[in-house]
Amino acid sequence: MGAMASVTFERVTKVFDDRVRAVSDLNLEIQDGEFMVLVGPSGCGKTTALRMVAGLEDISEGEIRIGDTVVNDVDPRWRDVAMVFQNYALYPHMTVFDNMSFGLKARQVPKGEIRHRVEEIGRVLGLGDLLDRKPRQLSGGQRQRVAMGRAIVRDPSVFLMDEPLSNLDARLRVQMRAEVARIQHELGATTIYVTHDQVEAMTMGDRIAVMRSGTLQQTGQPEEVYRRPVNLFVASFIGSPPMNLVQARLDSRNGELVVLIGAQELVVPAEVARERSALARYAGQMIGLGIRPEQVRDPAISSDGQSSRLRGQVKAMEALGSEVLVHLAVAAEPVLTEEVREVAVDVDAAALEQLESEALERRTLVIGRFETSERLRAGEEIEVAIDPRKLHFFDLETGLAIYGESSVR
Repeated sequence: MGAMASVTFERVTKVFDDRVRAVSDLNLEIQDGEFMVLVGPSGCGKTTALRMVAGLEDISEGEIRIGDTVVNDVDPRWRDVAMVFQNYALYPHMTVFDNMSFGLKARQVPKGEIRHRVEEIGRVLGLGDLLDRKPRQLSGGQRQRVAMGRAIVRDPSVFLMDEPLSNLDARLRVQMRAEVARIQHELGATTIYVTHDQVEAMTMGDRIAVMRSGTLQQTGQPEEVYRRPVNLFVASFIGSPPMNLVQARLDSRNGELVVLIGAQELVVPAEVARERSALARYAGQMIGLGIRPEQVRDPAISSDGQSSRLRGQVKAMEALGSEVLVHLAVAAEPVLTEEVREVAVDVDAAALEQLESEALERRTLVIGRFETSERLRAGEEIEVAIDPRKLHFFDLETGLAIYGESSVR
């Protein structure tokens, strides 16, 4: 591979002519060899950020560095980046070999070296037997590999990928995610990958950067962002099915913190209260309570003595083979802040309508993951087990997650 490089955004802002701020004060450092995924709903600025690295968009403020070089005014051709788009833009009249070698020929790389590089990358991408074919003779997944191969043979310092898998069908997309991640690790290439699909981000990225309306919300390893989201936006955006969010009242009783969900209560374990030292300040107030679906379990199975109980009415069940998603109506209002609405609308308009009708009825649909639905009937009241050590807490006004003292405004 060529000279690898880090990519640094320093206070980068992009304002379009119509005064729309697409990216606002972005600070982000992508390490040499790292696979960084920019993720967020459509219109959050992730593609604009990528296009600024490529030189396809001007930078309004701040600077972008590739390695130690500030590239704000460097012509796109000299930035040593290669871009893979969602439409593969292959030349239909050329063979796979000619498509992949096109950029090298333009740079007058010697013939022998071109053949060696194309064949080697073709092997890595599983295209070895297809080099003589034309794009129309290939499947969607193979065409996508050719588009990647064309970028890889150029041996750039940085790969930029803009939703490269969004045109593939679901099964192929899952397969290609693993492929792309494997190839990236094999090449050790610095890669910035843009997607609105948070499952894709979680499964592929070394780190992910979650964006909303042009502003970076949180950066970290997927696991870390999932376990400790900084705010309601990240909490509701990352996770499939999404985090259950319900309005609850925090009370202090005999030195213990208790969460009241409608008429039901959960005791906050002492270790959680210690770890989230800022929680005590919210005693007597309404907060947002977050419960991940995997923490809502069948009480028959969770007999660890640590779990609390929550009652609800079974509304629906979705069998997913290895598990069942159980939808429970719990008598308490859902969290419906601006951030939560934005994520719901991005999923689809029906998701927001659903939330709004729940708010009117003062009930929240809570999704749990069960291993079986044998004993469940739609319409019946059941108790589920909740692990109170894994609860999430949010300030409803700022949308910020409540952790230690330092994280409070």
